[in-house]
Amino acid sequence: MNVSARILLVDDDAAFRHVMASELSRLGHEVISAATGEEAIRLSAEFEPEVILLDLRLPGMDGLETLTAIRERNPSIEIIMLTGHGSIDTAIESIRMGAFDYVVKPCPLDELQVRIQRALERRSLRQRANLLERGLTPPDLAGSFVGESPEFKRLLELIDRVAPSDSTVLIGGETGSGKERAAKLIHARSPRKDKPFVIVDCAVLQESILQSELFGHERGAFTGAERSKPGLFEVAHGGTIFLDEIGEVSPATQTKLLRVLDTSSFRRVGGTAEVRVDVRVLASTNRDLGAMLRQGQFREDLYYRMSTITLEIPPLRNRGSDIVLLARHFVAVLNERFGSSKRIGDAALAVCQTHSWPGNVRELLHAVESAMVVCEGPEILPGHLPQSVRSTRFVEQPEPTSQSDHMLTLNEMESAYIRKALEISNGHRGNAARILGMSERTLYRKLHELGLVAENT
Repeated sequence: MNVSARILLVDDDAAFRHVMASELSRLGHEVISAATGEEAIRLSAEFEPEVILLDLRLPGMDGLETLTAIRERNPSIEIIMLTGHGSIDTAIESIRMGAFDYVVKPCPLDELQVRIQRALERRSLRQRANLLERGLTPPDLAGSFVGESPEFKRLLELIDRVAPSDSTVLIGGETGSGKERAAKLIHARSPRKDKPFVIVDCAVLQESILQSELFGHERGAFTGAERSKPGLFEVAHGGTIFLDEIGEVSPATQTKLLRVLDTSSFRRVGGTAEVRVDVRVLASTNRDLGAMLRQGQFREDLYYRMSTITLEIPPLRNRGSDIVLLARHFVAVLNERFGSSKRIGDAALAVCQTHSWPGNVRELLHAVESAMVVCEGPEILPGHLPQSVRSTRFVEQPEPTSQSDHMLTLNEMESAYIRKALEISNGHRGNAARILGMSERTLYRKLHELGLVAENT
């Protein structure tokens, strides 16, 4: 199927320009013409063509000079050179200088149409690659890091200190506290900021898939591996890879990760060749890796290698007035997204300050978004907030009246939170995991650890 294009035809032969422009227009292309290189440069800026058909022999500025000037101004334009039989060597030189292809005049229209279609395909591939690269390269997110509490300011100061280095960083913190955003900020302020930032969610990927995703695989490495595939470490070459929830990986994968950190090389699954990469590694966890180490669940050498530098994201409940600042910030962001002009009232903010926010910043964002959706007036009131926020806490920790009074342990409180989330979601683990701000796999593990599996079966 032919695709139409915006084409700039550049040739000093008026008769050739007229005939060729008519034929290309008949094929559905939008065509304008130029007789000189200087005119072509001006029209390429005004008309923004997708493809330029450029004659090598032009009066004044010749085809090669015009090619160089246009590519300096707009490298996304694909240029096909038009040449006579005596200028083949020059046409080949033009390809080295950035032209897509060349055709020999007089050129059959069907042949020229094929070259134009191929040029459009390459342009489309380049655009998609640029979009992918931009998607893998997050901007500096400092503007979205809202907070004035001493704990939060210390975190940002530490990020500024560690970002320029190439050291491995282990980011700790509760689910929803902002570990991924901290990793993106570290990357954005590092010398690697213009290179890819690749996220690997270790808690979501099944172990059988994780190694293939990280390191790639060769054709035939396992059933269904019909072609070789590069891993995410290769995709991140020159940039940063972020291993989210590193505590979830198996001992076998831990061994391979240690080798990459030590040697900057690995082998694809089913392969024998060494693949070398230049990648900075950031990792996060909401688990106690020290306890896992003592229990033999995490390699000691990998732990010390991963924790060259450690950052701890403070939980939202310890950030005082930051709750109010964040709530107002989220309202402003969502107003822009929804095209609305709502505000959050003081009464609703007071309710937010009494909530313990077990899901941290992520839970606050979802609560504000939910309130804005159900709020029909200009002001968000306490009644617009989700029930889980209005009830202040899933579990109230009683104040001890004497030294002998029993306070809930952290495990007991966590168990109570999970029970309440399952109760609210009518036993649906996926919905309960979303309420708690964790993956379903993490919830399933915690149910086992806390002995709650029998209750939920």
